[in-house]
Amino acid sequence: MEPNISFVANLIGEAARAKMLTALMGGKALTASELALEADITSQTASSHLSKLVEGQLLVVRKQGRHKYFQLKNGEIASLLEMLLNVSSNLNHPKTNTGPSDPRLRKSRVCYDHLAGELGVALYDSLVLNNYIIDCGSETQLTENGILFFNEIGLNIKELTKNKRPLCKSCLDWSERRNHLSGQVGHWILSDMYNQGWAIKDMDSRCIIFTKSGLKKFEKTYQMT
Repeated sequence: MEPNISFVANLIGEAARAKMLTALMGGKALTASELALEADITSQTASSHLSKLVEGQLLVVRKQGRHKYFQLKNGEIASLLEMLLNVSSNLNHPKTNTGPSDPRLRKSRVCYDHLAGELGVALYDSLVLNNYIIDCGSETQLTENGILFFNEIGLNIKELTKNKRPLCKSCLDWSERRNHLSGQVGHWILSDMYNQGWAIKDMDSRCIIFTKSGLKKFEKTYQMT
């Protein structure tokens, strides 16, 4: 039996569900009430939509105490949503936005578990320019120089190879329409930015906010200046 594309399309295509899925692109688990606010619907309606998304295996639910938190099932779902954002922004439709209206989101934001926006694209370009990665379409390759570079700045590449997830992948950026880096290395870079204190995640959006000194250190580390 062939995969049923229409089943997934119908789950994503409903307007309220699309808003809730997009809200979860930040990688953070949200409650039904929080997702209801994102979609501008009642909690009861949100609960019905969320049940369908969980049953359809686009979301997973985590319980902590009396609360339930919803997350995208995996990075593949996030990549699909980012791709749909790109496709929809290219369509000539009166309700289509060509990118986030918030300039902070255009500058730097979370795309599920990696850096996106202007800085995400600039990072990708620098890694290519310095021969740390090779842009091969969606399956970006880490070079020998790249392995040495990331080992020097604290990433144990050998440890990552134990995981089946690709080390590097390119993800077409919604606002910039060019590649940014995803995969395990992309995830590590985002986590390291937070651990180093260079940036924090905005609590109310997907924005990543760099400190002035943190941005300089980030750009220096990845040879972006």
